[in-house]
Amino acid sequence: MKKCLCFLLLAGLYGPVIGQDSTQVTTNFKDTVAVKPDTSYWQKSFSGGINFNQASFSNWTGGGVNSVALGAVVAARGLYEKGKTSWDNTADLQLGFVTQAGETRKAADQILLNSVYGHKIAPKWDLFGSGTFASFFAPGYRYTGLATNETQFKISNFLAPGMLTLAWGAAYKPNDWFAIRFSPFAPRFTFLADQSVRFREVNGVPVRDPNATAYGVEPGKSIRTEWLALQIQAALTRNLSENVSINAKYLLYANYQTLNAIDHRLDIIMAAKISRYFSTTLSIIALFDKDFSESWQFQQTLGIGLVYNVSTFRKKDKK
Repeated sequence: MKKCLCFLLLAGLYGPVIGQDSTQVTTNFKDTVAVKPDTSYWQKSFSGGINFNQASFSNWTGGGVNSVALGAVVAARGLYEKGKTSWDNTADLQLGFVTQAGETRKAADQILLNSVYGHKIAPKWDLFGSGTFASFFAPGYRYTGLATNETQFKISNFLAPGMLTLAWGAAYKPNDWFAIRFSPFAPRFTFLADQSVRFREVNGVPVRDPNATAYGVEPGKSIRTEWLALQIQAALTRNLSENVSINAKYLLYANYQTLNAIDHRLDIIMAAKISRYFSTTLSIIALFDKDFSESWQFQQTLGIGLVYNVSTFRKKDKK
């Protein structure tokens, strides 16, 4: 009986304290240490790399051109999860330049931002709304097939084009590293902030023409709106091994009025860790969009350089 009374007394003394403050108290030898439980619903990761290559020649009988190449790759993610609600945000950024014989050209350029807000309706299904933005950091030029008096011809710039796609639909998420999203309603806005990128081709040679349609944006306009469209997105982010990871995204976009011109885009980034601060990164972009070109477009970059990684993502129980 005395033991029961003592227990109730202790519970009455310490119960209000526990109820008012969720701090967990642990004893470390003779010291009492207060440790707050992890109540953050955000998980974040950041991976950034810088690649540098340089070559110089002086009276070298084998020939060669002095060159310097510098590139940067950033992949960041912020994931909020609380109950049935999730908010997943990703950013994939690239920018690189190469200088040869005193002439500097762009080697890689990408801005790709994606935000998805979801609500779970079943163990593997979500209802979601998303926004995707794509553009370039710097002006892009064409260097071949030009008129005799030209050495470069500008064909793109920041927000020329810039593409913002909003989508609503259902997502299938069988696990933590793969998701596919179906959006029967996905309006897209294509921006053209730099009108000087308008041109037409005459016998394969680009000629500046302010009355030409550029990236689907008609002459005299700076924005094109596609209201009725279908979008399908697939995303895969996984560690293939302890030192190798892959980040892949696929996007299909189909305007209901022009189903004979369906857009496809595939982005793949593979990173292999060499040591704590060095890694090699392979990036591949494949794009088919008739508003840009009648043929498939490809961009591939491979670099070895410094890398910095930080992540607060928690390992989930396999159950």
